[in-house]
Amino acid sequence: MEHHNSILTVLLNKLIGPQVAALLHALGVHPHDPANPIPEHVVMGMLVVVLGMAVTLWLKGRLSIERPGATQQVVEMLLTNPLGAGIRDLLDENAGHHGRQFVPVVGSITIFILLSNLLSVVPIFTSPTGNATVPLACAILTFLYFNWQGIKHHGPMGYLKHFCGPIWWLAPLIFPVEIISTTARVLSLTVRLWANMFSSELLYFIFLGLLMGPANAAMHKSPMLGVIVGILPATLPILFILLHVFVAVIQSFVFTILPSIYLGMATAEEH
Repeated sequence: MEHHNSILTVLLNKLIGPQVAALLHALGVHPHDPANPIPEHVVMGMLVVVLGMAVTLWLKGRLSIERPGATQQVVEMLLTNPLGAGIRDLLDENAGHHGRQFVPVVGSITIFILLSNLLSVVPIFTSPTGNATVPLACAILTFLYFNWQGIKHHGPMGYLKHFCGPIWWLAPLIFPVEIISTTARVLSLTVRLWANMFSSELLYFIFLGLLMGPANAAMHKSPMLGVIVGILPATLPILFILLHVFVAVIQSFVFTILPSIYLGMATAEEH
Protein backbone atom coordinates (compact mmCIF):
# COMPACT_ATOMS: atom_id res chain seq x y z
CA MET A 1 0.00 0.00 0.00
CA GLU A 2 1.48 3.31 -1.06
CA HIS A 3 1.64 6.07 1.51
CA HIS A 4 1.91 9.75 0.75
CA ASN A 5 4.58 11.53 2.68
CA SER A 6 3.38 13.42 5.72
CA ILE A 7 3.98 17.13 6.19
CA LEU A 8 6.81 16.35 8.62
CA THR A 9 8.59 14.12 6.09
CA VAL A 10 8.24 16.72 3.35
CA LEU A 11 9.60 19.41 5.67
CA LEU A 12 12.60 17.34 6.74
CA ASN A 13 13.46 16.49 3.16
CA LYS A 14 13.36 20.16 2.25
CA LEU A 15 15.51 21.18 5.21
CA ILE A 16 18.18 18.47 5.28
CA GLY A 17 17.35 16.31 2.25
CA PRO A 18 20.32 17.45 0.12
CA GLN A 19 22.79 16.85 2.97
CA VAL A 20 21.31 13.39 3.65
CA ALA A 21 21.43 12.53 -0.06
CA ALA A 22 25.09 13.59 -0.23
CA LEU A 23 25.93 11.48 2.83
CA LEU A 24 24.14 8.44 1.43
CA HIS A 25 25.90 8.88 -1.90
CA ALA A 26 29.27 9.04 -0.12
CA LEU A 27 28.40 5.77 1.64
CA GLY A 28 27.43 4.14 -1.66
CA VAL A 29 23.72 4.08 -0.84
CA HIS A 30 21.29 5.20 -3.54
CA PRO A 31 17.87 6.25 -2.18
CA HIS A 32 14.78 5.09 -4.02
CA ASP A 33 13.59 8.69 -4.35
CA PRO A 34 16.62 11.00 -4.70
CA ALA A 35 14.43 14.08 -4.29
CA ASN A 36 13.19 12.75 -0.93
CA PRO A 37 16.07 10.69 0.49
CA ILE A 38 14.50 10.47 3.98
CA PRO A 39 11.69 7.88 3.78
CA GLU A 40 8.37 8.28 5.55
CA HIS A 41 8.89 5.31 7.86
CA VAL A 42 12.27 6.64 9.00
CA VAL A 43 10.76 10.00 9.91
CA MET A 44 7.86 8.33 11.70
CA GLY A 45 10.26 6.06 13.57
CA MET A 46 12.32 9.05 14.70
CA LEU A 47 9.11 10.78 15.75
CA VAL A 48 8.16 7.80 17.91
CA VAL A 49 11.58 7.86 19.59
CA VAL A 50 11.33 11.61 20.25
CA LEU A 51 7.80 11.29 21.62
CA GLY A 52 8.81 8.38 23.83
CA MET A 53 11.79 10.30 25.21
CA ALA A 54 9.69 13.42 25.78
CA VAL A 55 7.04 11.49 27.71
CA THR A 56 9.73 9.73 29.75
CA LEU A 57 11.45 12.99 30.70
CA TRP A 58 8.11 14.63 31.47
CA LEU A 59 6.98 11.71 33.61
CA LYS A 60 10.31 11.29 35.41
CA GLY A 61 9.88 14.50 37.39
CA ARG A 62 6.31 13.61 38.33
CA LEU A 63 6.75 10.09 39.70
CA SER A 64 5.18 9.60 43.10
CA ILE A 65 4.65 6.59 45.32
CA GLU A 66 1.97 8.19 47.49
CA ARG A 67 -0.01 9.98 44.78
CA PRO A 68 0.69 8.49 41.33
CA GLY A 69 -0.89 10.40 38.49
CA ALA A 70 -3.00 8.94 35.70
CA THR A 71 -0.08 8.80 33.25
CA GLN A 72 2.11 7.06 35.79
CA GLN A 73 -0.59 4.47 36.46
CA VAL A 74 -0.98 3.76 32.74
CA VAL A 75 2.78 3.32 32.35
CA GLU A 76 2.90 1.05 35.40
CA MET A 77 0.14 -1.05 33.83
CA LEU A 78 2.46 -1.63 30.87
CA LEU A 79 5.02 -3.00 33.29
CA THR A 80 2.76 -5.08 35.52
CA ASN A 81 -1.01 -5.43 35.78
CA PRO A 82 -3.65 -7.73 37.34
CA LEU A 83 -4.04 -9.61 34.04
CA GLY A 84 -0.40 -10.69 34.15
CA ALA A 85 0.10 -9.24 30.68
CA GLY A 86 2.68 -6.58 31.57
CA ILE A 87 6.25 -6.60 30.31
CA ARG A 88 7.68 -7.61 33.68
CA ASP A 89 4.89 -10.15 34.23
CA LEU A 90 5.63 -11.93 30.96
CA LEU A 91 9.38 -11.97 31.59
CA ASP A 92 8.86 -13.33 35.12
CA GLU A 93 6.62 -16.09 33.77
CA ASN A 94 8.69 -17.12 30.77
CA ALA A 95 12.29 -16.20 31.61
CA GLY A 96 12.36 -17.23 35.27
CA HIS A 97 13.83 -15.50 38.29
CA HIS A 98 16.42 -13.60 36.25
CA GLY A 99 13.85 -12.33 33.76
CA ARG A 100 13.66 -8.82 35.22
CA GLN A 101 17.17 -8.00 34.03
CA PHE A 102 15.77 -8.15 30.48
CA VAL A 103 13.07 -5.51 31.13
CA PRO A 104 15.06 -2.49 29.80
CA VAL A 105 15.72 -3.98 26.35
CA VAL A 106 12.50 -5.95 25.88
CA GLY A 107 10.44 -3.11 27.35
CA SER A 108 12.06 -0.51 25.08
CA ILE A 109 11.29 -2.54 21.96
CA THR A 110 7.75 -3.23 23.14
CA ILE A 111 6.96 0.41 23.87
CA PHE A 112 8.52 1.51 20.58
CA ILE A 113 6.31 -0.97 18.71
CA LEU A 114 3.21 0.05 20.66
CA LEU A 115 3.73 3.77 19.97
CA SER A 116 4.61 3.04 16.34
CA ASN A 117 1.46 0.99 15.87
CA LEU A 118 -0.73 3.66 17.45
CA LEU A 119 0.84 6.58 15.58
CA SER A 120 -1.40 6.23 12.53
CA VAL A 121 -4.47 6.84 14.71
CA VAL A 122 -3.52 10.49 14.19
CA PRO A 123 -4.58 11.09 10.54
CA ILE A 124 -1.52 13.14 9.56
CA PHE A 125 0.89 10.35 10.54
CA THR A 126 1.51 6.75 9.46
CA SER A 127 2.69 3.72 11.39
CA PRO A 128 6.39 3.03 10.79
CA THR A 129 5.67 -0.64 11.51
CA GLY A 130 3.59 -0.64 8.32
CA ASN A 131 6.92 -0.74 6.46
CA ALA A 132 8.60 -4.16 6.60
CA THR A 133 12.05 -2.77 7.41
CA VAL A 134 10.98 -1.46 10.84
CA PRO A 135 9.59 -4.80 12.13
CA LEU A 136 12.67 -6.45 10.60
CA ALA A 137 14.97 -4.16 12.60
CA CYS A 138 13.05 -4.92 15.81
CA ALA A 139 13.20 -8.65 15.05
CA ILE A 140 16.96 -8.53 14.41
CA LEU A 141 17.55 -6.67 17.69
CA THR A 142 15.48 -9.26 19.52
CA PHE A 143 17.31 -12.13 17.79
CA LEU A 144 20.74 -10.74 18.62
CA TYR A 145 19.72 -9.99 22.20
CA PHE A 146 18.34 -13.38 23.20
CA ASN A 147 21.25 -15.19 21.53
CA TRP A 148 23.74 -12.91 23.28
CA GLN A 149 22.06 -13.61 26.61
CA GLY A 150 22.24 -17.34 25.89
CA ILE A 151 25.97 -17.10 25.12
CA LYS A 152 26.53 -14.89 28.16
CA HIS A 153 24.65 -17.31 30.43
CA HIS A 154 26.08 -20.64 29.18
CA GLY A 155 29.26 -19.64 27.38
CA PRO A 156 29.80 -20.10 23.61
CA MET A 157 30.23 -23.90 23.69
CA GLY A 158 27.52 -24.42 26.28
CA TYR A 159 25.06 -22.41 24.19
CA LEU A 160 25.91 -24.37 21.08
CA LYS A 161 25.15 -27.58 22.98
CA HIS A 162 21.68 -26.15 23.53
CA PHE A 163 21.02 -26.76 19.81
CA CYS A 164 22.21 -30.38 19.90
CA GLY A 165 19.37 -31.88 21.93
CA PRO A 166 19.57 -34.30 24.85
CA ILE A 167 20.60 -37.37 22.79
CA TRP A 168 24.17 -37.08 21.55
CA TRP A 169 23.87 -39.47 18.61
CA LEU A 170 20.97 -37.44 17.20
CA ALA A 171 22.93 -34.19 17.44
CA PRO A 172 24.01 -34.16 13.73
CA LEU A 173 20.32 -34.21 12.76
CA ILE A 174 18.92 -31.93 15.46
CA PHE A 175 21.62 -29.23 15.31
CA PRO A 176 20.89 -27.91 11.76
CA VAL A 177 17.15 -28.12 12.38
CA GLU A 178 17.46 -26.08 15.59
CA ILE A 179 19.68 -23.50 13.91
CA ILE A 180 17.20 -23.05 11.06
CA SER A 181 14.29 -22.92 13.49
CA THR A 182 15.98 -20.30 15.66
CA THR A 183 17.01 -18.17 12.68
CA ALA A 184 13.46 -18.36 11.28
CA ARG A 185 12.27 -16.45 14.33
CA VAL A 186 13.50 -13.27 12.67
CA LEU A 187 11.17 -13.87 9.72
CA SER A 188 8.32 -14.93 11.99
CA LEU A 189 8.51 -11.81 14.16
CA THR A 190 8.87 -9.55 11.13
CA VAL A 191 6.02 -10.93 9.04
CA ARG A 192 3.62 -11.22 11.97
CA LEU A 193 3.95 -7.56 12.96
CA TRP A 194 4.25 -6.07 9.49
CA ALA A 195 1.42 -8.08 7.92
CA ASN A 196 -1.04 -7.23 10.69
CA MET A 197 -0.30 -3.50 10.66
CA PHE A 198 -0.25 -3.40 6.85
CA SER A 199 -3.57 -5.25 6.57
CA SER A 200 -5.20 -3.12 9.28
CA GLU A 201 -4.58 0.07 7.31
CA LEU A 202 -5.31 -1.60 3.97
CA LEU A 203 -8.73 -2.85 5.10
CA TYR A 204 -9.62 0.63 6.30
CA PHE A 205 -8.88 2.25 2.92
CA ILE A 206 -10.56 -0.53 0.92
CA PHE A 207 -13.83 -0.50 2.84
CA LEU A 208 -13.92 3.28 3.02
CA GLY A 209 -13.41 3.48 -0.75
CA LEU A 210 -16.15 0.91 -1.40
CA LEU A 211 -18.63 2.75 0.79
CA MET A 212 -17.81 6.24 -0.44
CA GLY A 213 -18.80 5.32 -4.00
CA PRO A 214 -22.52 4.72 -3.24
CA ALA A 215 -22.56 7.75 -0.95
CA ASN A 216 -21.26 10.03 -3.70
CA ALA A 217 -23.73 8.58 -6.22
CA ALA A 218 -26.63 9.10 -3.80
CA MET A 219 -25.51 12.67 -3.11
CA HIS A 220 -25.80 13.52 -6.81
CA LYS A 221 -29.37 12.22 -6.89
CA SER A 222 -30.58 13.71 -3.64
CA PRO A 223 -28.71 15.55 -0.85
CA MET A 224 -30.98 13.93 1.74
CA LEU A 225 -30.37 10.46 0.31
CA GLY A 226 -26.66 11.20 0.21
CA VAL A 227 -26.66 12.12 3.90
CA ILE A 228 -28.50 8.90 4.80
CA VAL A 229 -26.24 6.69 2.69
CA GLY A 230 -23.17 8.58 3.94
CA ILE A 231 -23.84 7.76 7.60
CA LEU A 232 -21.98 4.46 7.32
CA PRO A 233 -18.86 5.89 5.63
CA ALA A 234 -18.87 8.63 8.28
CA THR A 235 -18.97 6.18 11.20
CA LEU A 236 -16.76 3.52 9.62
CA PRO A 237 -13.48 5.31 10.49
CA ILE A 238 -14.39 5.19 14.19
CA LEU A 239 -14.90 1.42 14.03
CA PHE A 240 -11.65 0.90 12.16
CA ILE A 241 -9.75 3.18 14.53
CA LEU A 242 -10.95 1.01 17.41
CA LEU A 243 -9.94 -2.11 15.47
CA HIS A 244 -6.56 -0.57 14.70
CA VAL A 245 -5.96 0.23 18.37
CA PHE A 246 -6.89 -3.36 19.27
CA VAL A 247 -4.50 -4.79 16.66
CA ALA A 248 -1.75 -2.39 17.80
CA VAL A 249 -2.01 -3.52 21.42
CA ILE A 250 -2.21 -7.22 20.52
CA GLN A 251 0.84 -7.05 18.27
CA SER A 252 2.81 -5.28 20.99
CA PHE A 253 1.79 -8.02 23.40
CA VAL A 254 2.89 -10.71 20.93
CA PHE A 255 6.23 -8.96 20.42
CA THR A 256 6.68 -9.06 24.20
CA ILE A 257 5.66 -12.62 24.98
CA LEU A 258 7.65 -14.24 22.15
CA PRO A 259 10.98 -12.58 23.07
CA SER A 260 10.24 -13.52 26.69
CA ILE A 261 9.86 -17.15 25.66
CA TYR A 262 13.00 -17.01 23.51
CA LEU A 263 15.00 -15.51 26.39
CA GLY A 264 13.67 -18.19 28.75
CA MET A 265 14.70 -20.93 26.33
CA ALA A 266 18.13 -19.39 25.70
CA THR A 267 18.98 -18.99 29.40
CA ALA A 268 17.29 -22.08 30.84
CA GLU A 269 19.53 -24.41 32.86
CA GLU A 270 18.05 -27.61 31.46
CA HIS A 271 17.53 -28.25 27.75
